[in-house]
Amino acid sequence: MQSTKHSLGRFLAVVAAVSVVCSAATTEAARPGMAPGQIKIESIGPMAFAESGILLVGDPKAATVYAIELDATDSGNSQVEVADVQAAIAKAANTTSDKVKLGDLAADSTRQIVILSAEVDGAVGLFRILPDGSAQTIDTAKILHAKKVIPNAPADEETGEGRRRRNRRLESITDLAFFDGKVLVSGLTQEDSDSSVREFPFPFAENTHVTNVEIFHAAHGRVESPTIQTFVPINIAGEPSLLAGFTCTPLVRFPIDQLNGGDKVRGTTIAELGNRNRPLDLIVYMKDNASHLLMSNSARGVMKISTENLNAAPGLTEPVGGGGTAGQPFETVEAFQDVLQMDKLDATHAVLLVGKPESTQKLVTVVLP
Repeated sequence: MQSTKHSLGRFLAVVAAVSVVCSAATTEAARPGMAPGQIKIESIGPMAFAESGILLVGDPKAATVYAIELDATDSGNSQVEVADVQAAIAKAANTTSDKVKLGDLAADSTRQIVILSAEVDGAVGLFRILPDGSAQTIDTAKILHAKKVIPNAPADEETGEGRRRRNRRLESITDLAFFDGKVLVSGLTQEDSDSSVREFPFPFAENTHVTNVEIFHAAHGRVESPTIQTFVPINIAGEPSLLAGFTCTPLVRFPIDQLNGGDKVRGTTIAELGNRNRPLDLIVYMKDNASHLLMSNSARGVMKISTENLNAAPGLTEPVGGGGTAGQPFETVEAFQDVLQMDKLDATHAVLLVGKPESTQKLVTVVLP
């Protein structure tokens, strides 16, 4: 996700002035490492829930992951419907819709709590979506939290020439997830073009494993180290694995026990799902006694991908030309159009942020296909 330098002054003043804000835990917590204090998020990044009530927020500009404890008394909503999300957030922040740029979406599937990040008047904030479709600002001036600075992040500077010129720091955190008591974070490292997966325990500790990864990109017919765009942890025949989506759109499996900070790991490319596309979100769910993947994309709709025989998939080792597809079977879910963000709301439903990037966007609840 793109980000710029932000001035938080105006936004924090608005937060202080709003009479109703989302409740969040602000007293000492029993959880180790959590303490009350102010959070200043510098950039929009990925979010995910860890244990119930703990929201993980990635801040690529700061190369930092925050763990925020939301109030355990909060209850959620099993049917999320908001016709104009920008307007709802603008009302909560006392501004206008044109000043709102939506970021990521995270849902706590145990309590059906939905959180959105957004850039409002140039500052990044967090917003809770209420059952009536309104938004409440999460007051981050004094909130129970912990933070983890990502080691070996790229320098915060623009490098490269022409169309390739960019600030690699903004890709220090591309996605994150909580799995088996640990936080997994994808992104770039200081090394040129090296994509990595970082693993560290929660509650946060210093022992971080950083593993550089590579893939066989069948559409290009070569081994590459592109940045992971989105991933999901999954058990495949009892083996904890990470399924990762990359631009152009290989889907790759990495055994989590190999992501231990040792040598570079080459994943198994289990599918090529089409070129000129960027995967946006991945979720895994059970239906009809089988597990399925749902992947939203920038240009190829939402795909329902089979996980059948994933444990036996040998992986693609030969080129796949012409923008074609290969590997795991999938179907495009035609009913889901213009999906920008998604997350699993409960065992049978997902919540989707739908719309064009520069137009009015809405939140809808759908049955998992």
